[in-house]
Amino acid sequence: MNVLLLSPGYPADMPEFTRGLAEAGARVFGVGDSPIDSLPTMVRRSLTEYIAVRSLWDEEAVIASLRERLRGQQLDRIECLWEPGILLAARLRETFGVSGLNVEQAQCFRDKELMKQALDTAGIRTPRHIAARTVAAVWEAVEVIGFPVILKPIDGAGSADTYRINDVDELRAVLPRLRHVQSVSVEEFVEGEEYTFDTITVNGKIAYYNIAWYRPRPLVARSNEWISPQVIALRDIDHPDLQEGVKMGFDVIEALQFDTGFTHMEWYRKADGEVVFGEIGARPPGAHQVDQMKYACDFDVFREWANAITQGRISENIRPKYNVATIYKRARGVGRIKAIEGIDKLQNEFGKHVVWNTLQEIGSWRRDWRKTLVSDGFIMLRHPDLAMTMEMADKVGSELHLYAG
Repeated sequence: MNVLLLSPGYPADMPEFTRGLAEAGARVFGVGDSPIDSLPTMVRRSLTEYIAVRSLWDEEAVIASLRERLRGQQLDRIECLWEPGILLAARLRETFGVSGLNVEQAQCFRDKELMKQALDTAGIRTPRHIAARTVAAVWEAVEVIGFPVILKPIDGAGSADTYRINDVDELRAVLPRLRHVQSVSVEEFVEGEEYTFDTITVNGKIAYYNIAWYRPRPLVARSNEWISPQVIALRDIDHPDLQEGVKMGFDVIEALQFDTGFTHMEWYRKADGEVVFGEIGARPPGAHQVDQMKYACDFDVFREWANAITQGRISENIRPKYNVATIYKRARGVGRIKAIEGIDKLQNEFGKHVVWNTLQEIGSWRRDWRKTLVSDGFIMLRHPDLAMTMEMADKVGSELHLYAG
């Protein structure tokens, strides 16, 4: 099978997906706007051919380069696992006659208003929402929905440029920060716990799913620098509190007619048990949450995704064995990392449960916590008992400190 993979070297886990395709027997044709020498070794080893383009966002030039370089090669799949490239992949499928999400379908995964309208039609509970392209339209939408509201880009990813607005003064303060955003969704704020529903889907049927719990909600974590955000992939995906969310996840996949590949959905569970849709992307979650799935189930999630793409199936009965918590750390201060406190004590206390430590080294520049959830690195740990997992995660959050200066 010939698979064209957009941006095989970026974001950070794309090399593993590229490797998975090659190990599944695919001939992998990568296309990107980075020089081949800059690609990770794993990517270069896994690619059959790399097609470097000046810019991935010059659609006509990308098509022309592919026509020239792939002359005589029949593409079987065109895959993209990076949010900004989802529409480009759909346009390439239509151009080259390849099955998968077409442009109309892909629009429902990129445009949050179209997404919610489709789900409203299917009877799935979404937050009340109104699209707005002008400041006046935002004010009118808020008048209809009422405070508090959420403002977010129509085609955004994650929680970038997303704000909770509680009153008129906050709205006035936030609107200038959104001048660069062409269109926003004004949404009802839903109070509740926030979870993910991540799937590997094969021919429209969910073959594997993961549920992760955000502690606290991403919007809260993005608004408070002192927080060490946590994401916990849950072992007990059959817990009664999660079942309405699971059902909604299956209904969303069906309503949006997703075919084969990875999806990442976010949803809310209110105190009264009602579940409310958040949003869905036709790609995996970021911030190494795919690695969480690997450690939760002890399986090669990247290879199984590739099996879904190339063979139309994945291994059966993949189930979580552990809860896996990722705790993202933010250094205090500015400049270079100069000290890390608490790591030795925590390592001695429960180091055997730590599966990955990516904390920045002493001397490294502190990262901008507003631009990346990974921030200054993370600790990933696992345990079969959720209470113990949370206890360890909370200690990492409160007792491990990085200082910059």
